[in-house]
Amino acid sequence: MKQSVLQKYGCWIALACLVVPMFASYYFDDMFSTISYLFEDPSRTQLGWDAAGYGLYTSGYSVLCVFGGLVVCGILLDKWGVRVTGSIFVGMMVAGAAAVLYAITAGFAPQRSLRIAYAGCMFFGLGSEIAGTAVTRSIAKWFRHGPMALAMGLQLAIARLGTAFALVLAPRLVVENSGHVYTLAETARPAVVGMGLMAAGLILWALFVALDARFDREEMPGQTRHDGQPDDADAFRFSDVVGVLRNPNFWLVGLLCVLFYSSIISFKKFAGAILIPRFGIPAETAGWMVSMLPFATVVFAPLFGLLVDKQGRGTRWMVLGSVLALAAHLLLAFAPQGVPFFGYLAMVLLGFGYSLVPAALWPSVPKIVPDKVLGTTFALVYWVQNLGLLAFKMLAGRILAGAGTGPDAALRGSFSVELMFTLLCVAAVAVALLFSRTSRRHPELGLDAPNKA
Repeated sequence: MKQSVLQKYGCWIALACLVVPMFASYYFDDMFSTISYLFEDPSRTQLGWDAAGYGLYTSGYSVLCVFGGLVVCGILLDKWGVRVTGSIFVGMMVAGAAAVLYAITAGFAPQRSLRIAYAGCMFFGLGSEIAGTAVTRSIAKWFRHGPMALAMGLQLAIARLGTAFALVLAPRLVVENSGHVYTLAETARPAVVGMGLMAAGLILWALFVALDARFDREEMPGQTRHDGQPDDADAFRFSDVVGVLRNPNFWLVGLLCVLFYSSIISFKKFAGAILIPRFGIPAETAGWMVSMLPFATVVFAPLFGLLVDKQGRGTRWMVLGSVLALAAHLLLAFAPQGVPFFGYLAMVLLGFGYSLVPAALWPSVPKIVPDKVLGTTFALVYWVQNLGLLAFKMLAGRILAGAGTGPDAALRGSFSVELMFTLLCVAAVAVALLFSRTSRRHPELGLDAPNKA
């Protein structure tokens, strides 16, 4: 019997629809990273935010995720399925982004605009996290009997292209001009582009929902439980949360996740404020420099994922990736000032680490818990991660704001915040070594075994 177009190419069409909302999410989250220097002095923009205010704004992404939203919404995802829950939270992501754009352009006083943008970022963050979980579950469904690891690697790579696009585009939309006071419209240009991407992502998500409903009708015509909802035997129970929290391997994964990702994601938020004074480069060059991170993951994340699938040794790759991140932040903190070569070298090392650790970390989660609590475990890991991101983004902003004024203030602030990131990496290496020891002591978990298809 001849296959329909949906049966033959549907998984790739679905993937194409799913990656665009994530591309838009990553872009919007990082749209101010390479122009964060604007917020070092409130008088540089009509918006009037300072570095601490910008740090508060960026930390808003994690607030609802931390205070129960992520876990509760993960439960809703299990109960209602990806189409219903995903649509709600993709809509929330877009609405939160729209609130941020409104706050920036409406002409409010600095504190009021910051409050509105903070609230918008909270809803944008929760929507993005649950939408991302829905996307991951959808890929698992559509590629269950196909190249799932490759599909997930491609999704991550394309999403991080959104970060690269933001890092490169923002300094071109808001051109560095010493002494210039940036208008609201100038400051908002990256957000305007982001809303265009959000609109495209919303349209393609709607197309995916229609495609997924048709997939269920064609592939599971005799079943009544559709949309990825669990059977009663696998339904969520609150005792599952207790069981996960009592698992010491969950805490090793969660701690490594929060330490490693905080050293990179929080760094990206303040990349311009760190790289420009450390290496004496213009904002446009800093944008290209830090964009090496997502560009590296575009190439290497799928390749390292295949390497872990075929060769195993996952915990060893986690150790290596954490060591590379530590080496990168040591360079950023202690390399000779004004020599851009060391900045590029640090980005290369950080890019390799940013590809290695996730490629080994996320496939290890199904090996430490039963399948019936896998969704709960992912939600709890994301919760721990966002708790750390909330804290370290705010702390980084306070460190930069506390550097004071004067000709050396920016350099002092960049050095101090890099010391914080270096300590995070030291702790990440220690946790990765503990996880590797667990793998050796408990070979039955298969943490370093290849992932068989």
